[in-house]
Amino acid sequence: MGGAQPLAVTLNEGVFLGADVDPKRIEKRLRTKYLDKMTDNYAQAKKWVLEAKEQKRALSVGLVGDISTLLQNLLNDQIIPDLATDQTSAHDPLNGYIPSGYTVESAAALRKEDPALYQEKSLASMAKHVNCLLEMRKRKSIVFEYGNNLRQFAKQGGALKAFEIPGFVPEYIRPLFCEGKGPFRWVALSGDPEDIQKTDEALIKAFPDNKPLHKWLHAAHEKVAFQGLPARICWLGLGEREKAGLLFNEMVRKKILKAPIVIGRDHLDAGSVASPFRETEGMKDGSDAISDWPILNLLANCAGGATWVSFHHGGGVGIGFSQHAGMVILADGSERAEHCLKRVLFNDPALGVIRHADAGYPEAIAVAKREELLL
Repeated sequence: MGGAQPLAVTLNEGVFLGADVDPKRIEKRLRTKYLDKMTDNYAQAKKWVLEAKEQKRALSVGLVGDISTLLQNLLNDQIIPDLATDQTSAHDPLNGYIPSGYTVESAAALRKEDPALYQEKSLASMAKHVNCLLEMRKRKSIVFEYGNNLRQFAKQGGALKAFEIPGFVPEYIRPLFCEGKGPFRWVALSGDPEDIQKTDEALIKAFPDNKPLHKWLHAAHEKVAFQGLPARICWLGLGEREKAGLLFNEMVRKKILKAPIVIGRDHLDAGSVASPFRETEGMKDGSDAISDWPILNLLANCAGGATWVSFHHGGGVGIGFSQHAGMVILADGSERAEHCLKRVLFNDPALGVIRHADAGYPEAIAVAKREELLL
């Protein structure tokens, strides 16, 4: 179970049932209000979610247990969810994934005693996991992989049809990437949650027609608990990121905010990745694994004046399966920051549009022409 999934479902007025073998992970989500209920009893969890569905009431339930057993039980009971996915650490079959039938403690013991057997059991468990998802897909559930290499390792474990399950980027996210849209993050270095509230309000005013953004920011204010420094994330595209960054810089300069804002993004983004099992899976021109793009992104952000840049190997899907360029830029209210923000927050998403236009996506070509990225 991923931390954000239960809240994502209830924010969209749905009913969520997730499994996690580690009760501490579920307890943490209860404390931070990302999750509504917790149980280690399948019958109880089933009762809660079916009642909520009948009553058309949003609810999220975390079940202590392994996902393969949960999926098999649901299939046996003829309960087919509208949507099924995963967010397990499948990219690391030794230190991440816990095989079916093992607790956190018994898995730790086997991992130490016999690493080879542990990995063998993980792959077999992933195959069972994916075969259950494939059966749900056959029974009309919408199924997609989160992009953590579950399908690749499940195939090694014997689930030969694993890649019949699509990845979530080519299935849903790529049209957004074609517009340079992706996860835009910012952190209030003051440590004061009021600064984040002020930036939320400023963005709502700055983008009056972006109703999904308004809905998200209002919901996040009510339901998302800060962990560490107060921070926010939303999806913004080419032009929007630059506008937001300059707005934050101006707010710092005018002392509307108590301290500078630091701006970053996810490594899942439009133009900073080579990841054939996630962000660049199934590219139109077959350029899934070309690393020139994240390297170009890294260098463009260096030249543009980013505060911090990085190059990651393995994010999300494991070493050998992806490369990402990271970026962070400070909005401290200065004139220098203004110049850097203009360059970096334009170039960073613009490369995503160019990358997808180069691959032949009509949506990206249209945006590139509109923004004069292509002649």
